Amino acid sequence: MVETVSGAGGPSAGTRISSQFPASGVNQSPVIDCREVCGLNASNRCDFVRSNPDCRSEGGYLDYLEGIFCHFPPDLLPLAVALYAFWLLYLFLILGVTAAKFFCPNLSAISTTLKLSHNVAVSFVPEGWRAVRAGPLTRCPHGVTFLAFGNGAPDIFSALVAFSDPRTAGLAFGALFGAGVLVTTVVAGGIAILHPFTVASRPFLRDIIFYMGAVFLIFTALYRGRVTLAWALGYLGFYVFYVVTVVLCTWIYQWQQRRSLVYSMPGTPEILSGSEEDQVSSNTNSYDYGEEYRPLLFYQETTAQILLQALNPLDYRKWRTKSVYWRVLKVFKLPVEFLLLLTVPVMDPDKEDGNWKRPLNCLHLVISPLFLVLTLQSGAYGVYEIGGLFPVWAVVVIAGTALAAVTFFATSNSEPPRLHWLFAFLGFLTSALWINAAATEVVNILRSLGVVFRLSNTVLGLTLLAWGNSIGDVFSDFTLARQGYPRMAFSACFGGIIFSILSGAALPSVLGAKDILVGVGLGCLLQISRGHVEVELEPDGLLVWVLAGTLGLSLVCSLVSVPLQCFQLNRVYGCCLLLLYLTFLLVALLTEFGVIHLKTV
Repeated sequence: MVETVSGAGGPSAGTRISSQFPASGVNQSPVIDCREVCGLNASNRCDFVRSNPDCRSEGGYLDYLEGIFCHFPPDLLPLAVALYAFWLLYLFLILGVTAAKFFCPNLSAISTTLKLSHNVAVSFVPEGWRAVRAGPLTRCPHGVTFLAFGNGAPDIFSALVAFSDPRTAGLAFGALFGAGVLVTTVVAGGIAILHPFTVASRPFLRDIIFYMGAVFLIFTALYRGRVTLAWALGYLGFYVFYVVTVVLCTWIYQWQQRRSLVYSMPGTPEILSGSEEDQVSSNTNSYDYGEEYRPLLFYQETTAQILLQALNPLDYRKWRTKSVYWRVLKVFKLPVEFLLLLTVPVMDPDKEDGNWKRPLNCLHLVISPLFLVLTLQSGAYGVYEIGGLFPVWAVVVIAGTALAAVTFFATSNSEPPRLHWLFAFLGFLTSALWINAAATEVVNILRSLGVVFRLSNTVLGLTLLAWGNSIGDVFSDFTLARQGYPRMAFSACFGGIIFSILSGAALPSVLGAKDILVGVGLGCLLQISRGHVEVELEPDGLLVWVLAGTLGLSLVCSLVSVPLQCFQLNRVYGCCLLLLYLTFLLVALLTEFGVIHLKTV
């Protein structure tokens, strides 16, 4: 029987998903914990990293451990770590830009093309602030189904990547629980401090009860020490039940509202009032760059002009009015935005032409499939030679060029073709692989940093991975609270998390019970689909229990204290939540470094 156990190897191993692989030969290098490399002489570290199987990366394009110990002299190790940290931050930036400007808009276009109702299409989106980020479709504030997958894509892919390697699965568990604690304490508490408000009782109770149920299911799996196929499917089924519950609650609420003809009731996190929706829509950010350069007087643009404008990610008028901070951040975004515009088509059903850019879209027919084959399995499929003669990437380029030529001569610049909607699916796949590639590099860098500093994957997940993936959501929720939408921001803290935990998403997009369910469910399902009878979970340290216990404690505290306050959240409540997170962080770090430990008999 194959086991899968991850993660950890530092002072606190956390949850391990270990695998025993059959021996493939007689002469094999002994498997030693890669973290032992720092205890060797500097002259022996490179050979150790290259020969030890535990130091090898299963995926990705760069070998970070070999880069640190073989290409940097020992006295420049701090420089190598600093460069890796900068690259890690830039990868988080790539994840955020790809999800917000390319992945989510294409998901929105797909849901519109498939004529999905808003209740189904947007229930994946954590309430409220997703509307500000994702556009008109996400103004329906349910936060339970389709587009939340888009906003949580970095979380999900990071978790799946972490689960794919037995040595890094602890990253997923650490980030899942750590991000859950972060969002339900720091984010929820910060919202209450910035803008005291009265929370909507029914959505709050519904979401927090489901969230507690999700945490209980994962806690039970850790206690049992294994996840079978039935349990993995049960996590996903529980999330589906949550989605159905939210949709039914919304329909019942709307039916009661229509029946009583009470249209002047204040908007709740489930149903926005007309004025709130108008205000939210006025704040909606559009990511269509062509709109920014539309001339005042109409004239026929040439094909070359359309191509150049479509590939330009910079709005010069906005540049002149923005702050220095925004300009600096934009400078860092420009290279990745240009590459994304070049490789990922974006369809916008809210525009008359659906964002049809004939020269660029024809170019996408060549570049996007080429990018797909060069990123699948880190390019392994792309360089495969058919019959030992012709590489796959060459076949893709020839087929894509032929299709692009036919499309170019059969269409016009002014009118999109009938099958333009297919570009939304192509953009969805391409942006998903962008996110997967970036998430793979994030996991590999974090594992390398764990080796250098002798930290467990679990503590890296609950700190760097959770913080990096949730920082955008934190700012989005705080911005919503300052703009007068504290209920929408607060509901996102609990209504958005179920997805990742049940799927295996390692990071929070305003993490909630849904994050836990889909995160672990999909992650374990991925291992089982590879021939494993079941996934063995071995929490051999205190840290994972500290994580799960603190998350459960924060939920219980909110469930008890919020109704006792008559659902009126004030600054005292917010400060208490912030204090809880600081206490949790202190206990987790003390546990990691062995100050707090189980007493052995």
